[in-house]
Amino acid sequence: MHELNHLATGPAPTFPLNSQKLDKVIVGSFMGYLRIFNPHPVKTGEGTQAEDLLLEVHLRDPILQVEVGKFVSGTEMLHLAVLHSRKLCVYSVSGTLGNVEHGNQYQIKLMYEHNLQRIACNMTYGSFGGVKGRDLICIQSMDGMLMVFEQESYAFGRFLPGSLLPGPLAYSSRTDSFITVSSCRQVESYKYQVLAFATDADKRQETEQQKLGSGKRLVVDWTLNIGEQALDICIVSFNQSASSVFVLGERNFFCLKDNGQIRFMKKLDCSPSCFLPYCSVSEGTINTLIGNHNNMLHIYQDVTLKWATQLPHVPVAVRVGCLQWPVLIYMYTSWLRTRNIFKQNMDLKGVIVTLSDDGHLQCSYLGTDPSLFQAPKVESRELNYDELDIELKELQKIIKDVNKSQGVWPMIEKEDDLKVSAMVSPNFDSVSQATDVEVGTDLVRSVTVKVTLQNRVALQKAKLSVYVQPPLVLTRDQFTFEFMAPEMTRTVAFSVYLKGSYTPPELEGNAVVSYSRPTDRNPDGIPRVIQCKFRLPLKLICLPGQPSKTASHKLTIDTNKSPVSLLSLFPGFANQSEDDQVNVMGFRFLGGSQVTLLASKTSQRYRIQSEQFEDLWLVTNELIIRLQEYFEKQGIKDFACSFSGSMPLQEYFELIDHHFELRINGEKLEELLSERAVQFRAIQRRLLTRFKDKTPAPLQHLDTLLDGTYKQVIALADAVEENQDNLFQSFTRLKSATRLVILLIGLWQKLSADQIAILEAAFLPLQQDTPELGWEETVDAAISHLLKTCLSKSSKEQALNLSSQLSMPKDTSRLKKHITLLCDRLAKGGRLCLSTDAAAPQTMVMPGGCTTIPESDLEERSVEQDSTELFTNHKHLIAETPIPEVSSLQGVSE
Repeated sequence: MHELNHLATGPAPTFPLNSQKLDKVIVGSFMGYLRIFNPHPVKTGEGTQAEDLLLEVHLRDPILQVEVGKFVSGTEMLHLAVLHSRKLCVYSVSGTLGNVEHGNQYQIKLMYEHNLQRIACNMTYGSFGGVKGRDLICIQSMDGMLMVFEQESYAFGRFLPGSLLPGPLAYSSRTDSFITVSSCRQVESYKYQVLAFATDADKRQETEQQKLGSGKRLVVDWTLNIGEQALDICIVSFNQSASSVFVLGERNFFCLKDNGQIRFMKKLDCSPSCFLPYCSVSEGTINTLIGNHNNMLHIYQDVTLKWATQLPHVPVAVRVGCLQWPVLIYMYTSWLRTRNIFKQNMDLKGVIVTLSDDGHLQCSYLGTDPSLFQAPKVESRELNYDELDIELKELQKIIKDVNKSQGVWPMIEKEDDLKVSAMVSPNFDSVSQATDVEVGTDLVRSVTVKVTLQNRVALQKAKLSVYVQPPLVLTRDQFTFEFMAPEMTRTVAFSVYLKGSYTPPELEGNAVVSYSRPTDRNPDGIPRVIQCKFRLPLKLICLPGQPSKTASHKLTIDTNKSPVSLLSLFPGFANQSEDDQVNVMGFRFLGGSQVTLLASKTSQRYRIQSEQFEDLWLVTNELIIRLQEYFEKQGIKDFACSFSGSMPLQEYFELIDHHFELRINGEKLEELLSERAVQFRAIQRRLLTRFKDKTPAPLQHLDTLLDGTYKQVIALADAVEENQDNLFQSFTRLKSATRLVILLIGLWQKLSADQIAILEAAFLPLQQDTPELGWEETVDAAISHLLKTCLSKSSKEQALNLSSQLSMPKDTSRLKKHITLLCDRLAKGGRLCLSTDAAAPQTMVMPGGCTTIPESDLEERSVEQDSTELFTNHKHLIAETPIPEVSSLQGVSE
């Protein structure tokens, strides 16, 4: 921040700077540079001229503040006061006229200086005590001491009571008092006479100064609590009868009377950076310039916004002055009630001078420049419509050819631009990268994944984002490459580990690269996206476990090939020393659940069983994937899996009900928390009223009620957070169960990859639950759409209109009925399709008893009865069928 400090405009200190009666711009910087500018551009929009800088002096010490006033005794000429951290210097500015314009020379001369015993913060000046013809200076130190200087001599010093940090300081000549904002966030006013007659701070020791001398003898005139820290204070008085104290806070700006009463206040929309009350246009109103950190300058008439303009920088100081302007300007602003025409090289009043923190100085005015350019008349000529038709046809042909060959953007193969590949390390990291895990640290291991980017052409702003399913986490998930030269290979590595105490719904990760490829039509680059998926090993979240013969939930997968030894499928989970047990294998997830896998020795079946229904998903999916890979290596292409048991919808519906119950519980807790918060604020208001009352009244146990309500608010907030964590885990388990149901439906009905993709889009539309949109209502709308389009049986079903607004249902009965009906339609020959002809009613060959979408409560009850008969309870079958020995697994059904 080379130039950030102080900006002052006003009449120049001495002749000849003030000979033209125009304001000069004085800037001081933290680097110790003092500069005086006289901006006078020759043409409109012209940049800085060399002669604009009248004087530049390096004072070596950082400049905290610059002021212009009558600071030298024996004369009423203006001088320049410069405040440094350890001294105050007063200079006179003089100049020598040259024969030409750039021959003028200016210099400053030190009149006197005061070495300060304390570190200075800011200063103010004025005719303290009503003196005539001279200005006195008051400096505030960093420890809250006010030091008054009567020009060349030191007068006295006073400590402000209870001062911790210095605030902005201003002097009101009408009330002869100093106004500041203390660290208690309240505006305080001190009379100069009270400061002058208080005990001298230099005659006491520092501990007594702050405890006894200043605290008891120095009395504040008035205070006002504004509740925020102040950025600046400005006192304006446009007539002798009234003056106003303006205070700029961090979120509001206040206008106060002389006695500290609030005249008005305005809540600001943006964080302010500087302000300046500068004129009174109509009776009883004041205009204020306020700059903010959004590069905006707002002009208020009292509390009404009258003008807003964009600046190229954030202003840290703003002033209004009279400068020379070289152009013809016509200004009319109704709220200023002025209409002026400024001719060339006339004095322009009301020029706004702004300074940024990096030294950008700008002079601007409100209004618009008149357009003096008049377009010449276009020569009239006769149009040849035949030539225009030929040219139009040629252009349409070019556009048509481009759209056919390239579309909106040029079609370029992604492999030609960028190739992305991911490789998962087969072994664990030697040192686990897992941190802050919820399970045992000695059990959680991490695995390294390397992503390689190979580009053929130059790419710009390439960003790699990696995603895995929670509770899996990455040590780093974002990589940025500003520029990639042609034929460059970049490889990044990161580690993946399990952080939570539950099982992720998917072991597949996704690496997405977004980049910009420059073309002839678009040099900045066309945005493109390419992705690469990778599979994480099962051993990352699972350990070898003891097989169990009993379980609550079981699935049987049929194949068309001879059974494969589990030792060859899962080499990291089998005990090789026991050859007779290679067809039984146990898996123990790090979250604590157990899964057992059994392979029949005589039949072509595999059984997966566990105490948790959703935990069957990962082992079942891993089994099918590894079987497909095993037979592909053997050169067998006709391998297929199937599922012939009944769909386990009852277990799936229990997970849906548990998830929905947590959503309902979360809404109730939030409503209760809102009620307790309203009660807490009401009790606070009652207590504040009691405390502010001049005649003390009994609290009537309000303090006890406040403490009890506070404890309830904290307990409810903890309950809301706990419910959110449980809801997130429940949604993760629901996604695992949903993927298992989709897998079983695909094996049951031998669905193609496109049909399975439609099911996944319908059952898994959300990555996470939100208060505005939940899983239940979204899935219900998607399944209803399928039932009324591709799975419909008649035009009557297609005529039913779906609700355009999704809202949280009262219960899950409608969703469960639609899922059951979906399975029923698929079992009776329904086909999933999203093509345009899917809206036509399908002529499916179905057996008798097929049900349609219910139109009334009576039909809903009948559908529920039929569905119960079609999809029987999975637990009921388990209870009737005992678990056979491993050697005689053949013939076991669900």
